[in-house]
Amino acid sequence: TGNGICKCRVCECFPNFTGSACDCSLDTAPCMATNGQICNGRGTCECGTCNCTDPKFQGPTCETCQTCLGVCAEHKDCIQCRAFEKGEKKETCSQECMHFNMTLVESRDKLPQPGSQPDPLSHCKEKDVDDCWFYFTYSVNKNGEAYVHVVE
Repeated sequence: TGNGICKCRVCECFPNFTGSACDCSLDTAPCMATNGQICNGRGTCECGTCNCTDPKFQGPTCETCQTCLGVCAEHKDCIQCRAFEKGEKKETCSQECMHFNMTLVESRDKLPQPGSQPDPLSHCKEKDVDDCWFYFTYSVNKNGEAYVHVVE
């Protein structure tokens, strides 16, 4: 695969590659989660790709959990500052809260519904700093990209 040389019909791999065709990278950098752990501590890094061993977790670094309690609470501060420019992360919003794509919608019935898209979807109802309810959905596609829809 260009990661070694052939000697007597056997691949001799360059450093950081293994496998009969030198097609398996030993580089763990692509498996590094944002918390500094390999595969978020919930999987093994095989050939530069995470194999998630905890079935609740998925994504390129085993950091996505659609069914875990707290997906709404975990993202509420960032959504509040991005959508409404207020809340605990208002001052640090541009540094801490740019990890998702956000779309504003007019009303709750305009939020994506389960089954209307291929990716798992969390419906959220949280209180803001003014003790008012706000509504949003949170989903992550197969590429690990987060999508948020927020009622204006």
